[in-house]
Amino acid sequence: MKAWIVTTSAAIGSLIDLAREVDPEPVALVLGAASVADAVARSGVGRVVWAEASGPVEAYRDAVASLVAEAGADLVLVPASDAERALAGGLAVALDAPLLTLPIGLKNGLMTHGVHGGIAERTVAVERAVLVADGGGLVDSGTSVVVERVVLASASGLEIVDSQPAPAASVDLGTSRRIVAVGRGVRAAEDLAVIGDLAARLGADVACSRPISGLGWLPHDRVIGLTGRCVAPELYVALGVSGQLQHVVGVRSSGVVVAVNTDAASPLFGEVDYGVVGDLYEIVPALIRALS
Repeated sequence: MKAWIVTTSAAIGSLIDLAREVDPEPVALVLGAASVADAVARSGVGRVVWAEASGPVEAYRDAVASLVAEAGADLVLVPASDAERALAGGLAVALDAPLLTLPIGLKNGLMTHGVHGGIAERTVAVERAVLVADGGGLVDSGTSVVVERVVLASASGLEIVDSQPAPAASVDLGTSRRIVAVGRGVRAAEDLAVIGDLAARLGADVACSRPISGLGWLPHDRVIGLTGRCVAPELYVALGVSGQLQHVVGVRSSGVVVAVNTDAASPLFGEVDYGVVGDLYEIVPALIRALS
């Protein structure tokens, strides 16, 4: 099999390792700055093709699809960034190939990848596919290959008309040692003050399920789950969180998980170390008094 990595970033160490499972000298197609192409040329890939891309990366879908198809690529690997995910979906359509996420390994034409957010694994027969995976880190092999420049046409009618930096995250939940998360069991935004009090006494950061962010009570960078962050704190306290699959996926790597919920049938109770069936409006003040 022939493997191509399509990227806008030089941080593709994990993709290179995955590509080498089927192709000892994978090709990297870099869309963007020349400096990125130069860095990728030192990463140990067999060949680097560089195209200067000034617009949205997904606008180059047709040109990239033609290039990799002409090269006879069986496997196209794309980093899991927002821009590249958009490109990957378009490539899968243009190449009439399946799009697989969370790849774990590929051997003898069989691809094992995560499903349902990574809580289960599936093995499928693959002849060709577009894979989206974490790019990994920077790699410097100590040697460099020649960068081949090509010109790719972008789709007409698609251009960047404005660019604004995203607001800085209020907290990096990926590094939090302790987290107190709230769900729809919280009745009002002003009730988050007492949650913050408990979190402060525990030395924890406050997080939430997606509905709480959707109400505007907490910013999106506080969301835990498939549409937010996957976390691995030593202590995770869930208050009024039902524990649907999309949330549970984000806390599977936590150490001790504690849940408080009025519903004894809450799915989250099947995932916890300690569960309390009760009203968080009674339990939280009691915990604060005990920690005072």
